[in-house]
Amino acid sequence: MGDPVQLRRLASRSEWDPHRRDAVELILPAAVTRSPRRRVPPLNDRDASILEGVASGASSVQLAASLFLSQQGVSYHIGRLLRRFRVPNRTALVGRAYSLGIFDSGSWPPKVLREFVADE
Repeated sequence: MGDPVQLRRLASRSEWDPHRRDAVELILPAAVTRSPRRRVPPLNDRDASILEGVASGASSVQLAASLFLSQQGVSYHIGRLLRRFRVPNRTALVGRAYSLGIFDSGSWPPKVLREFVADE
């Protein structure tokens, strides 16, 4: 089968509280932690821009104005992303992108990591 998921308690230098949620580290099996690039088809620059805009909470009209597209063009790209990531709505799209590691976790607004953008 594979390695089971394991939990390991973390002890910090300050007082350790076992009731805190961050006191447990999840150790995932090697099969889960492989490069997400294999599971995600590469995005083009336009898809990356649309995904970043959706993640920052921009509406289709706002995205259309900032990317110099029509509102229908933005809706088309969002629909393609929804199908590609197999999710039903924008919220799930952003959640799936974060879970796959597509976004840089330490930035706001969210930025797609360059390793997920195909060079064209």
